[in-house]
Amino acid sequence: MTISKATTGVLSLGLAATLALAGCTTRDDDPDPGTGGEGAADDITIAFVPKLQGIPYFEAMNTGGMAAAEELGFEWLYQGPTTADAAAQADIVRSFIQQEVDVLFVAPNDPDSMAPLLQEAQDAGIHVATTDTDAPNSVREVFISQASVEGIGQQLTDSLMEAMGGEGEYAIVSCGETAANLNAWIEVQEAYTASEYPDAEIVDIVYAGEDQARATQMATDLMLANPDLTGLVGECTSSAPGVAQAVEDADRVGEVFTVGLGTPQSMLPYLETGSSSASVLWDVEALGYLTGWAGVQLENEVEFEATNAVNEDLTAVEYDDSTGVLLLGPPTVFTAENAGDYDY
Repeated sequence: MTISKATTGVLSLGLAATLALAGCTTRDDDPDPGTGGEGAADDITIAFVPKLQGIPYFEAMNTGGMAAAEELGFEWLYQGPTTADAAAQADIVRSFIQQEVDVLFVAPNDPDSMAPLLQEAQDAGIHVATTDTDAPNSVREVFISQASVEGIGQQLTDSLMEAMGGEGEYAIVSCGETAANLNAWIEVQEAYTASEYPDAEIVDIVYAGEDQARATQMATDLMLANPDLTGLVGECTSSAPGVAQAVEDADRVGEVFTVGLGTPQSMLPYLETGSSSASVLWDVEALGYLTGWAGVQLENEVEFEATNAVNEDLTAVEYDDSTGVLLLGPPTVFTAENAGDYDY
């Protein structure tokens, strides 16, 4: 399941009024209502604020969002902070509120501090939602989830345990300490390891922010502090290559095994050398496309079905009305054999 892999320029917007002028605008004078649900989309403005702009993961989401905008005919605006900083992200959200966009999607660095801003946006008549990372204690109308929490946490554990032989000590190098999705996956890994792999143990969890070099240093420190460590998990798309690089730098390929949540192209060199055993992720461009599509449904007041046919590739996207979660699908395991099939 892959959306177009054509190279697409990254949209970078300024704040306040500049956003309205610099936004990536794609309109279709005759949108196909059969592709994007009911109602025309050519007067809809959808904004997406990622955790961090400039890393392959969120740029791939942006590519998917722009593909949806081109096909469905809405206006897509994309802007995130240059560091994974909750305060900087909040400033961008405020700017979009001032512009009176129709739909606002956020992948919050700090869900709790973002909640009041989402309330402010809703009070201003803006549809608010989360994507990639949830703010469950907020007024968000829907969360566009990349895969189930259990599916990701269990697959990360299974992939690492396969490499480690089902036993041994491992550590997790996560990113933001307050990121709801990362923390939820870690909780699953802790419980699943204890129940399914009694001879394995998580000995430490550290947080590197969205900084690959810091993740490498932290993984190096973990190997030095824990001589019996045989596994490392990179819990986000910057930590995944970071922990693999640390194993290469320490010349411990085949002794310490790593898995992580990494984009295919960033992980391909490490998968080929064996410093990473697997990368567990999903089609990131498809997640961006689904985000844009969902925004059109929100603005047009179209209720999500239990199973949604979004386009020819996303034919069975499930929606849980009780939780307000629109689920992209099961995670994908990238290896040296299939990671090269993706261009992000």
